[in-house]
Amino acid sequence: MISKLIVNYLLIICALVMALPRPVSAEPSVRVVNDGQLILQDVPEIPSALVARLKQYQNIRSAAFMDWGKDGKVLYLRTRFGEVNQIHRMYSPGGARQQLTWLESSVGEVVRRNGGQELAFTMDRAGGELNQIYLLNPRTGETRLLTADKARNRLITWSKDGRLMAFQSTRRNGSNTDVWMMDPNRPEAAELLVESENGDWWGPVDFSSDGKYLLVQQMRNVEDSRVHLLNLETRELRLLVGSDEAPSANRAVTFDRDGTGFYYISNAREMAAELVWKSIEPDTMPQHLTATIPWDVTQFALSHDGRRGAFVTNESGISRIYLLNTRSGKFSRVRNIPTGLVNNLKFHPDNQQLALTLSTAQTPSDVFVIELGRSAQSAKKLQRWTFSEVGGLDTDTFIEPDLVHYPTFDLKGDQPRQIPAFVYRPKARGPHPVIIHVHGGPEAQYRPSFSSAFQMWIAELGAAVIAPNIRGSTGYDIQYLALDNGMLREDAVKDIGALLDWIATQPDLDESRVAITGASYGGYIVLASAVHYSDRLKAGIDVVGISNFVTFLESTEDYRRDLRRYEYGDERDPIMRAFLESISPLNNVDRINIPLLVVQGENDPRVPVSESEQIVNALLENGQEVRYIKALNEGHGYDRKENRDVFQQASIMFLQRYLSE
Repeated sequence: MISKLIVNYLLIICALVMALPRPVSAEPSVRVVNDGQLILQDVPEIPSALVARLKQYQNIRSAAFMDWGKDGKVLYLRTRFGEVNQIHRMYSPGGARQQLTWLESSVGEVVRRNGGQELAFTMDRAGGELNQIYLLNPRTGETRLLTADKARNRLITWSKDGRLMAFQSTRRNGSNTDVWMMDPNRPEAAELLVESENGDWWGPVDFSSDGKYLLVQQMRNVEDSRVHLLNLETRELRLLVGSDEAPSANRAVTFDRDGTGFYYISNAREMAAELVWKSIEPDTMPQHLTATIPWDVTQFALSHDGRRGAFVTNESGISRIYLLNTRSGKFSRVRNIPTGLVNNLKFHPDNQQLALTLSTAQTPSDVFVIELGRSAQSAKKLQRWTFSEVGGLDTDTFIEPDLVHYPTFDLKGDQPRQIPAFVYRPKARGPHPVIIHVHGGPEAQYRPSFSSAFQMWIAELGAAVIAPNIRGSTGYDIQYLALDNGMLREDAVKDIGALLDWIATQPDLDESRVAITGASYGGYIVLASAVHYSDRLKAGIDVVGISNFVTFLESTEDYRRDLRRYEYGDERDPIMRAFLESISPLNNVDRINIPLLVVQGENDPRVPVSESEQIVNALLENGQEVRYIKALNEGHGYDRKENRDVFQQASIMFLQRYLSE
């Protein structure tokens, strides 16, 4: 009897010991997959049944429109048949996609050479974002490298005759974003046109029709961007829009077709971002073309003959397309476009077709063409060119979100400030576990495009997904955008606390089973929420997130640093440095008391790998459960399908473990 009691006592002691946090000296469990490129630390083996169950979602494809062929008989797009996105072409709606490139990394920009068939495109290596520019002959498949250096080269702009290419590059010193120009037949003789100073961002926008001028964009920060005119003969640079006295966000789009004026998007009147036309002559007044629309204009495309334009608005996160008669200034909305997000507008060479990329909550991104009438306002037919594979899933069962607004801690006027959020609710009866998804940026906005991850979470976990646009998000007004700057940083975290309060009021949502996910700045919000709300959260997934603002600002790539200092604060100032240290999750790790999954790319130039590794090590030293995934061939997020698949599988398994309790 005594020996049995002793055995039971020892069993209890063993159980208690097993429940204790792992000793600091204990080695984490590490395994490697995907040909040694993906390192999994303390990530359990993924069951083969789960891998099989998720295959349909993970084999969903998408397509994005890139450009028309010279005669308009060919359409170029970017899509993935293997591991990464490559250039394809199509000759007819619903036809075969013919792959033109088979490169190691994903293709970025793709711009056809004016007057010719060649395609200029950008590509980096392993996510490092040191993009190089290549020239592809689509007839022969020959690819030629134009920028053999270690700089970041991007924003390709062709002259109207196709003889010259302007682009942005850091080749001068590795940190400043300057404007360069080259003759692709003599790339070694590329010429520096505009030198960046004081950390400002500069880039080319458009050549005038006669080739005499280049429209140039300057960005000092998210609230102060300006447009300049560069005389290519005299190299004189003249300011067209923007000022020190009244800073505003102004984004150049294109010259008009006779070169006497240009189109740009501006919030100078502190209203919605408007489409504006202005003469290039000094001291001329702008024409505000969309003053009657109370929504931000996000994109604009001009037809080749200059008679019509098309612009897109962001109406509570939904894209709307309008056609503009550039002579009369009148516009009308295109009514037959599905509710979703629209990108990459470009007119056909015949000026009577408009190609675009469309993504909805129920369908992945695909390429569509609007058949236009001869009238600038008419639109006859929307034709779908690509039908991206959805793994045999019934997309009619995919959940569409509802837009809600919840009150937060402070006031706007005499009423509680309202935070917009998109809520994906499962069709089954609740209460449901909840996954909060926080976008990056922070100068960004969650908008309801297609997400295979969201639909997986809903189907596999029975979870509701909530995507809030916390303060600092774009798409609302300039005051809202600035509400999290500098010393106001943690007010954005309080918006997550207010969302947790709101969840508790919803009968179909389970406040006791809430997880939070986010990438980049969203990853910081995950970590900061774990600091402040561990008693109200079950788990968190931090993807390439900032763990310490000071070390982040000191180690992010030089060409990004000054713009990030404007948003987060200048760590060289002792007062700001002390504040940033005080709010950084790394320095508050003892307050984190939920399991975390941390995900990182080794080559990330934006949020360096050190940001993830230092928080993982600190959590381990503190005895907290943390799983870590690191890809050696990725950067700021996972681009390769094989890495994304494992990450998503590990995420589902992690969320299942903690949201089922």
